[in-house]
Amino acid sequence: MKQFASKVAVITGAASGIGRAFATRCAQEGMQVVLADVEEAALVKAEQELKMSGATALAVVTDVAKEGDIQALAQKTVDSFGAVHLLFNNAGVGAGSTVWNSTSADWHWVMNVNLWGAIHATRIFVPIMLEQQTDCHIVNTASRAGLESGPGTGIYRVSKHALVSLTETLYHELKMVQARIGVSVLCPGYVRTQICDAHRNRSSEFSKPGDIVTPSPQENKIAQFIRASVEQGISPDEVAELTFTAIKNNQFYIMPDPDYKQAVQQRMEDILHQQNPTFVIPASF
Repeated sequence: MKQFASKVAVITGAASGIGRAFATRCAQEGMQVVLADVEEAALVKAEQELKMSGATALAVVTDVAKEGDIQALAQKTVDSFGAVHLLFNNAGVGAGSTVWNSTSADWHWVMNVNLWGAIHATRIFVPIMLEQQTDCHIVNTASRAGLESGPGTGIYRVSKHALVSLTETLYHELKMVQARIGVSVLCPGYVRTQICDAHRNRSSEFSKPGDIVTPSPQENKIAQFIRASVEQGISPDEVAELTFTAIKNNQFYIMPDPDYKQAVQQRMEDILHQQNPTFVIPASF
């Protein structure tokens, strides 16, 4: 996909962070932008800001964990603009403790948003794109955590590894049927977003007494390290710029931070040499 003007983009997790940067970049390209997010106040603000810049924008409150919400998002997009050409499955959250201390609610919430959100969107939007028979593209936001191994953020890692596999499979299957749909998986490292405060959008369904455990001192240390790294990460705008370049070049793997490629290579070597997983503790930890 190389032409964006007047085309239609749908972005989940569009009210902040990388999703908000995608929305701005889409507007700069002259696209009609559909913003989807569960955080209504921030979503409305994002829509207003885009419209003030002269862009055509539509905000749709969407919980990606709910198939019905994704179906409604697709219907409103088609009803309003007649098509969808660029889909960003970007919504993501993190929660939990160690993989054994994390609650069932932690697991269900993170997997429902990070993985099932993309599954719902794939099942609902891909048939629409196929029927259009026009150049389209799908970008799934995974993470460096989906390409490497290590301790901490276990549920998040599991969801992102699964999302990478989902995206790879989608790429191969669309290629088999000679679809005019490009596919990319975005695997950023640390980006200045609100991911560490994702609990602000945790629904009451997964926030009952006992659903959230008190982290241990070691887990708090890991969380503090991650927060500090996020605050010092690259900007969402930089990620958006690199992503659009990748879309134009039909590039599948998008890895904005080259510094973590060594960790990915180490994991691949561990697998190929059938040796135990390696984790190098960051010097700043």
